[in-house]
Amino acid sequence: MVKFTLPRITHLRGALLLALSFVAADATAAEGDTLLAPVFTDHAVLQREQPIPVWGHAQANASVQLDFAGKSVKTKADKNGDWHAQLPARKAGGPYTLSASSGTAKQTISDLLIGDVWLCSGQSNMELQVKRTLNSRGEILAADNDRIRMLRVPQVGTPAPQYGFGEKTEWQKTTPDTVPEFSAACYYFARELQKTVDVPMGLVNSSLGGSRIEAWLSEAQLRKLGGNDDALDVLARYAQDPQAANAQWGALWAKWWNALPDAAKADTPVDDAPWQSTSTTGWHDAPKALGNYQAWGVADLAKFTGMLWYRTHLTLTAAQAAQNTTLSIGNADEIDQTFVNGRGVGSLYGGVPRDYPLPAGSLHAGDNLIAVNVLNTYLEGGLMGAASTRTLKFADGSSIALDDGGWQYRKVPASAGTPPLAPWLSASGKATLYNGMIAPLGDYAFRGALWYQGESNTGEAAAYRAQLEALRNELRNNFGAQLPLLIVQLPNFGAMPTHPTESGTAELREAQRLAAQEDARSAVAVTIDLGEHSDVHPANKQEVGRRLARAAKHVVYGDAAPMSGPLPAGAKREGDDVVVSFNDVTGKLQTFSADYALGFELCGDAKGSCHYVQAQVRNGNQVVLHTPASNATRVRYAWADSPIVNLFDDAGLPVVPFQLDIK
Repeated sequence: MVKFTLPRITHLRGALLLALSFVAADATAAEGDTLLAPVFTDHAVLQREQPIPVWGHAQANASVQLDFAGKSVKTKADKNGDWHAQLPARKAGGPYTLSASSGTAKQTISDLLIGDVWLCSGQSNMELQVKRTLNSRGEILAADNDRIRMLRVPQVGTPAPQYGFGEKTEWQKTTPDTVPEFSAACYYFARELQKTVDVPMGLVNSSLGGSRIEAWLSEAQLRKLGGNDDALDVLARYAQDPQAANAQWGALWAKWWNALPDAAKADTPVDDAPWQSTSTTGWHDAPKALGNYQAWGVADLAKFTGMLWYRTHLTLTAAQAAQNTTLSIGNADEIDQTFVNGRGVGSLYGGVPRDYPLPAGSLHAGDNLIAVNVLNTYLEGGLMGAASTRTLKFADGSSIALDDGGWQYRKVPASAGTPPLAPWLSASGKATLYNGMIAPLGDYAFRGALWYQGESNTGEAAAYRAQLEALRNELRNNFGAQLPLLIVQLPNFGAMPTHPTESGTAELREAQRLAAQEDARSAVAVTIDLGEHSDVHPANKQEVGRRLARAAKHVVYGDAAPMSGPLPAGAKREGDDVVVSFNDVTGKLQTFSADYALGFELCGDAKGSCHYVQAQVRNGNQVVLHTPASNATRVRYAWADSPIVNLFDDAGLPVVPFQLDIK
């Protein structure tokens, strides 16, 4: 269970929420003065057949009484006013009423059901709404089910674990009015599962598009994984002193830059440290209007995604430099790292205006250098918006337009990779979404968790398995040691391969498979046939829900049918051939549109050693790779961002992508 030492902490609201970054604010207005924690509202579903945790806030050391289904439970608040209790286990049913009373304070919530409760989390494919799926109009019109209840966790990232949500939210019944904005994968899963598990279903959707897995892990889990201490130390400082934290982060960011090979810093030799250098080598004049750099008419920027440096100079008087000031650079698409005279002053994500208060001593009389590194990973990017959004504002009400001095730019080669991302950025930060979107759920009782995430981590797939295992540990620490985890394996997306290639997406799928394979209460829902080559958000979430429900029936409810499609059992040599055997085959393996299976590769130990091979089904549960294989040490299947697959079992489920050593 998450413990809190304060009844109310900070949260995000308004425009900064859209920017997926955060500021401190008083949560009382969002939460209200209630005895029960904000997750408990009318229409909630509570987990059946186990003690039901309930918690909230009262006066310090006050007695609290709970009345539920004819039973009373008493507890006492601690010195901070926090209290916790457990209601007796009950079978599925309802509706019920829950009342909490302490002194003269009383709160009652009604229309509660007892059933199975599921946590649905991840990034945009979990967030993707019912209204964006196949046959959405028909699905929405038919969504009228009082026994499926839904709770959307507000999308808030914070520097410390929160007691409550960043804004008011409540459980809702499933109707044509409420379902369109809810998670499609989560809803379709419950609808399918309820066909055979005839109990009320409660769905908690805690997901955020573009989020990395690190944002969903707590500080404790991130420190156990290692390599995160510096960022977490900065995050803790940010909660108390954002300006000092920005300077500290700027120094860490600069350390990363300085460690890059020279060839990764610029296409031509330049002076180092662009946030403080005045050298003109490698710099070019930017168009006066700025905006999307891909539209500048510069050939090597037309299709460029990556990092671009911007800089401009301001001449200030001593009187100006001595004032409190705010640097505004408008909208930077997508992530900025901004420096003033060599000192880090800010970093944010998304379409929020960048307004950075400058600490005393940041400016001086004479020449001052403003340098901004902008990371863009998709389509248009750069310093966007009107010139009026880029200013230096003084306490006396005057201002200087940054564009008046003209901007220069410098392209950073793709070999530089992705820079470190500020730990307070919600979607890509450290522990931010755990703090704001998981911690407020306390130790709410769940039947299981669904996880649909990974697109934002494909660049660092080697670390993902350990991170996913840490996430599973995290969820079990909070919600029960036996909590099942159902993982949606990433679907096919991107260009179809013409030859064997290395793929971060394939590596991440393998990490998902292996993490599930090692744990008896985990499973993968294979979706390698459900993706769309040109859309990272495939619309057929109905089938995703069906496959998740199948996995749940096996792992959670003991159904004998295989939890997913066929899984590899091993690869061995037979003369010049390699034979791959499979488990969990429903009926037999079969190929579509060809007499052989597509997508099999034999590989040596080194990268670049793989080649496609002919593969034929044998005995219904084996595939024979017909080729001299004396130098092969590995088998890969469907190993690409967007492979073409035609190998399924009689249940219509695809073989999971995999890599195996040959024994």
